[in-house]
Amino acid sequence: MASLDGLPAASAQRRPRIWSLAWAAAPGLFAASLFLSALLLFAVQPMFTKMVLPKLGGSPSVWSVAMVAFQSFLFVGYLYAHVLTRALPPARSALVHLAFLGTVAAMLPLGIAAGFDVPPSDGVMLWLVGLFAASIGLPFVALAATAPLLQSWFASSGHPRSANPYVLYAASNLGSFCALLAYPFFIEPFLPLRAQTMLWAAGFSMLAIAIGVVACLAAFNGATVRAVADRGPRPSAPQRLSWTVLTAIPAGLAIAVTAYIATDIASAPFIWVVPLALYLLTFVAVFRERPWISHEWVLRLLPYVIAPLAISILGGGKAHWLATIVLNLAGFVLIALACHGEAYRRRPQPERLTEFYLWTSFGGVVGGILAGLIAPHVFNNIYEYPILICAALLALPGAFDGGWRAFLRGAGPGLIAAALAAVLRLWFGLQLPLSAELWLMIGLVAIAAVMLLQARQPARYFGLCVLAFTVSGLWQAGVTQVQTVRSFFGVHQVVDTADGTHRLLFHGTTVHGAERVRTASGQPVEGRPEPLTYYYFGGPLSDAIAAARQARGGLGNVAAVGLGTGSLACHKRDGERWTFFEIDPEVIRIARDERIFWFLSQCAPDVPVVPGDARLTLAASPGQYDLIVLDAFSSDAIPVHLLTREAFAGYLSRLAPNGVIAVHISNQHMELRSVVAAVAAAEGLVAYAKLDGDANEFVRDYRANAEVIVLARSRADLGDLPMRPGWERAVPRADVRAWSDDYSDLLRAILRKKFNQ
Repeated sequence: MASLDGLPAASAQRRPRIWSLAWAAAPGLFAASLFLSALLLFAVQPMFTKMVLPKLGGSPSVWSVAMVAFQSFLFVGYLYAHVLTRALPPARSALVHLAFLGTVAAMLPLGIAAGFDVPPSDGVMLWLVGLFAASIGLPFVALAATAPLLQSWFASSGHPRSANPYVLYAASNLGSFCALLAYPFFIEPFLPLRAQTMLWAAGFSMLAIAIGVVACLAAFNGATVRAVADRGPRPSAPQRLSWTVLTAIPAGLAIAVTAYIATDIASAPFIWVVPLALYLLTFVAVFRERPWISHEWVLRLLPYVIAPLAISILGGGKAHWLATIVLNLAGFVLIALACHGEAYRRRPQPERLTEFYLWTSFGGVVGGILAGLIAPHVFNNIYEYPILICAALLALPGAFDGGWRAFLRGAGPGLIAAALAAVLRLWFGLQLPLSAELWLMIGLVAIAAVMLLQARQPARYFGLCVLAFTVSGLWQAGVTQVQTVRSFFGVHQVVDTADGTHRLLFHGTTVHGAERVRTASGQPVEGRPEPLTYYYFGGPLSDAIAAARQARGGLGNVAAVGLGTGSLACHKRDGERWTFFEIDPEVIRIARDERIFWFLSQCAPDVPVVPGDARLTLAASPGQYDLIVLDAFSSDAIPVHLLTREAFAGYLSRLAPNGVIAVHISNQHMELRSVVAAVAAAEGLVAYAKLDGDANEFVRDYRANAEVIVLARSRADLGDLPMRPGWERAVPRADVRAWSDDYSDLLRAILRKKFNQ
């Protein structure tokens, strides 16, 4: 028997004792190398995406597209590993891989590639994929290939424990899990991005050394080359398809769940990493000889979590956001455990290991592309989320046990009822009055209850699940759908209230504007519309505009960041030159459409609207502004990159002498007053803030309480604002640092809000 380097295997007996000790510790050394590799691989994901986020307006879709890019790079890395292990023995493949790692090391530290300064107006998703490919494509591929390569080398090493190298995959995913949890809790809050990239480069160098050590172990300790004939039977096409499907569903769900959660809180590493970390933890849990939870128990528990999801994902808001997050993550984890456990159960022999990982990574690419790139262009709502849940029910054991006819008999009643509901709503336009809200809720709960009773009948359960998603998605009691559109920046819904008096714009689950369109008697409202929600006359934003106007004896140029329905336009007075800055082209279209909202057409028909990220377009605008109003939201979340010192430096460069900046910081989930106060202090500005408490009857008058903080170079520039009721000096806190492009801490902002600190 020949060793990999061509020396007789017996020569291993003459090697130094240190090699024998290292050989005994080989499983631990391989596992440690895999752990470090995965740690670096998944630390770079939130780190680099945070670096990119300011270029794309802070949209949750940035992470969705990033996930697609990462899955694609992972597939390329696995393909490279598969080809390398099939073409070369471990010793030579190790040399090739070490040379690859050396090439990557010469490119460090990481940074955004040249030529990607400003995103295009069209094709943003492809541009973003190109940015990731040019900036971190090679490092990511090199790290991604390390996991299957090391497992393959260990499998062919001849070590007594090499019969099941799949267990090493758990070490890899454990490293990934640790990296994702460490980033928001221990790295992001304490280290600026520059320091993070340098630390990552040092870790990459350590990995190259570790890979060299384990490669020597595989090559010089009696490793044997297994002949192609001994690799076991070639996997069939259905086997490969099952590996792909069973990994595509959780990968797509990881993107869908993250976008669903991040839309209303914030698009930031703290939110991104939780679903991804749980996704990786499911591999750790099931890719082992004794899983943490048996596959049978996962399949038993799954129906009891999907039932409440089926009646809540598409219908209604997220008033109890913590409970919503827990429920969605629990469902996601169980589906991922079920799918990954089934894929592991169908794994091939270790000799086919790299091929197995190749197809599972291909499944990740497919799931990512479907959820992250295709779905936003095909669907006008987040329908990919329920579709993937239903797909999981079909892919797991049981649904087709009796064949197609048995499946149709079981699922048929639910599917027919869902089709009938769709016809009634979409064809006949059936709407539900506000008085039917209770009955709708009772009906959905009844469907969920029947689903639980049919938990052991997969086909019937599937049909009822489709029915629940259909009913909850088609009807929202108390409102009439006018229009639903989807863009890179989220889902926008225009609805009329049940009595027909008001029209609302929702982004995600948050109202972004309201207009009174009819009187109580049903007559159309004539004349100049009145701003409502946060923009009503007498509210904090109205105060800020009036005080700036009074301090200067009138306003000249005014910049408003964030368009919404155009409500702010009705605060404009004759002779004032207002300009709106809006990143979402769908919002611009909705606000300008006189058939939907009338604020712009009636109050400022000729006002210019500048498309693009306001941080870039405002800084590049030629004029100076007496007043800058920052009112940019993504659902209920304010894009973080608009609240950094660098962002405010850009605003100040366009602010006229004695000008004022008003920042709308209303938020259910984050305390932002102290953040903006810290930025103001760092930039030498004075700040006054007000939390409104007068608008408490939204369902009657559609006015909403707002929190606003106003900044100026001197107190005199604020006019009489400091003396107005409710306004107080916003003093920076010693425990809150000013945010920058290099540093932000959303976790503490969320905790301050949660515990009223």
